[in-house]
Amino acid sequence: MSRWDLCLFSVTPSASLLSRCVSRGAVSQEDIDSTSSNGSPAFSPHLYRAEERTRTQRKLEELQLQMEMLRAEKWSADVTHHVHLAGRFQSLQMFCVHLQDLLKEQNNLRQKLMKPLGHTHLPVHAHLHRSLVDTLQSLLSFMDTLEDTLNSVRNIPTASERLTQLDSSLVQILAQVARVENLTNQVLQWKEVRSSVLSDSSA
Repeated sequence: MSRWDLCLFSVTPSASLLSRCVSRGAVSQEDIDSTSSNGSPAFSPHLYRAEERTRTQRKLEELQLQMEMLRAEKWSADVTHHVHLAGRFQSLQMFCVHLQDLLKEQNNLRQKLMKPLGHTHLPVHAHLHRSLVDTLQSLLSFMDTLEDTLNSVRNIPTASERLTQLDSSLVQILAQVARVENLTNQVLQWKEVRSSVLSDSSA
């Protein structure tokens, strides 16, 4: 297509001017076609330069648009890189867990505060008040003696200490048994000697 052909989507001022000249008969279409086919700007140098400037401006705008698109693609590629996304996702996950904990604590506190005070205590009938007072007194006395009881329980010998005592007692008993057996043997020997002496003396 020659440089003088009309564009389908936009009409330059020079093309509009030539169209009006042709419609009014100031110039014929054949003259315009012959001039544009020669490739020479002699027909109208100013018109040719104006059209060249328009085309250059349009190309410059297209290049600038492409540059902006490339910058946007580069920025989006850097932002969507897995290294950056992993760190951001981890931070976001920690923040979400923290918010969930705060919400749980607030919900528990809200439920405790909204719960009526009367529902937190069991109703006690009038004929059970005396028993309740006695029970509370027993509970207080038990709490007072609980520490002493725990200390006394801690001072009770353990199973290992008891086993050690049993072993030592068994050793002592075995020693006593051996001693008793020795004494028994001595007594028996003494009896035999005595009986033999008595039999000799009677004979």
